[in-house]
Amino acid sequence: TPTKSVIDAISALRTSSSQKKYLDLVMCPRVCPICGEITFRSWCRLCNAHTDPRVKKDTEGRFMSVRDTMKVAIVSEFDAACRTLGINTVPELKVEDELISRLKVPEALEKGILRQKYDLGVYKDGTVRFDMSDIPTTHFKPREIGLSIEKAHELGYTHDWNGAPLTDVEQIVEIKPQDFIPNVECGKYLCNVAKFVDDLLENFYGMERFYNPEKREDFNRKDLIGQMFIALAPHTSGGILCRLIGYTTASGCYAHPYFHAAKRRNCDGDEDCIMLLLDGLINFSKMYLPDRRGGLMDAPLVLTTRLDPSEIDKEAQNVDCLRRYPIEFYRAAMEMKDTKDVEKMMDLVAGRIGTYRQYETLGFTHDTHDINDGPEHSAYTTLETMMDKMDGQLSLAKKIRAVKENDVATRVIDKHFMPDMIGNFRSFSTQSLRCTKCGAKYRRVPLTGVCIECGNKLTMTVHEASVRKYLKVSKEVSEKYGLSDYTRERIEILELGMDSLFNNDRVKKCKLTDFF
Repeated sequence: TPTKSVIDAISALRTSSSQKKYLDLVMCPRVCPICGEITFRSWCRLCNAHTDPRVKKDTEGRFMSVRDTMKVAIVSEFDAACRTLGINTVPELKVEDELISRLKVPEALEKGILRQKYDLGVYKDGTVRFDMSDIPTTHFKPREIGLSIEKAHELGYTHDWNGAPLTDVEQIVEIKPQDFIPNVECGKYLCNVAKFVDDLLENFYGMERFYNPEKREDFNRKDLIGQMFIALAPHTSGGILCRLIGYTTASGCYAHPYFHAAKRRNCDGDEDCIMLLLDGLINFSKMYLPDRRGGLMDAPLVLTTRLDPSEIDKEAQNVDCLRRYPIEFYRAAMEMKDTKDVEKMMDLVAGRIGTYRQYETLGFTHDTHDINDGPEHSAYTTLETMMDKMDGQLSLAKKIRAVKENDVATRVIDKHFMPDMIGNFRSFSTQSLRCTKCGAKYRRVPLTGVCIECGNKLTMTVHEASVRKYLKVSKEVSEKYGLSDYTRERIEILELGMDSLFNNDRVKKCKLTDFF
């Protein structure tokens, strides 16, 4: 959604020669139950009472969508917000160009000012998030994550994985299912979120500060250890409660396979988000979510507080708990026996469901010196072009005897590239247009050819480059790895469709040599 600068709007109103000191905005009219003041805020600034919406309801008892404008004295509102927070100047503050929820309920201006103070972004539901790739682990050493023995005991880690008392940071400890170890950069960012929440509690809600992270520029790896968070996967609406116990230098999030599976993820390589628990409890609201299909996705509508292994995906239940594989397993592998024939000897998690051993005494076969010794960044983020990423993936497939590289290439094209191109192709044909100045949207080009509201130029919302994004790499991969005629013909047919849409048959590009 396009954004506008509040500071620019306020400066323009302050210096304007006219008496107009307000803006006409589409917002939900609300009334204070005590003094009767009509406002757009969810609370009354005079009585400090919660306000009620003045909106009609439909036959099903739901509030009808707000479409009318109301006058908002943005200058006085901004000044009042700054006084509440004890802030004199705000260098910059941008807000959404329009509210896309049904009731058009805005967030308190004070929250935006405080986020700007700590350079924080905000999601559509009012929360601040940090995205990380999932990395499964079942064990760790306190030294690896910067966890002291005293703090480990405080968090419930009193014994190592062999049952001996935990007295040394080099002892191996079994991670608890709802604990996680994020990246150091995540910790730095979330410390700023904690400062934002503390300022909000103290200056806006008149309550005591809660997190109190170290008040210094350098990040302290002891900050936020033991605090609660909400983890959420994309395209879902259920978060899971979790606890931070330390930090890693890897660009990912170490956690138990149960934890990643509880987010409805397949454990390794997916990307999910973490948000501070108090940030979610205080600032999340369904009132901010878009009033359209899929608007409730990617929002923590429910929160799982206790992880039950019987309710997670079976993929995580297929993890074996052995410390040493029996010789019978290797013999069965050489004889290429069915996996069901060796399940009982492998001590899978699935066989422990419903017992106390479902949460503990999980074993492993090979130790490592330090979980931070591996690559700190995923190759997907370091490789620049999509062709580089494909070559990297397929070169790895060549080295693995159990994998056929042309099958991998076919799957990537059929399951990822083709659906993406076809979807964007369809979206291009049905797209709307947007004004680059005021943000107005149009289903069809106006007869004037420009924005009706402000007369500015219009731009497309879907461009040719996004439609053809994977076409070149798909053609190169299909030729290089000798994919099936069916896959190659699908790519050719799609390219013909794109050419018929984007290329002008009346305009033919010629070279000078074409005339000789």
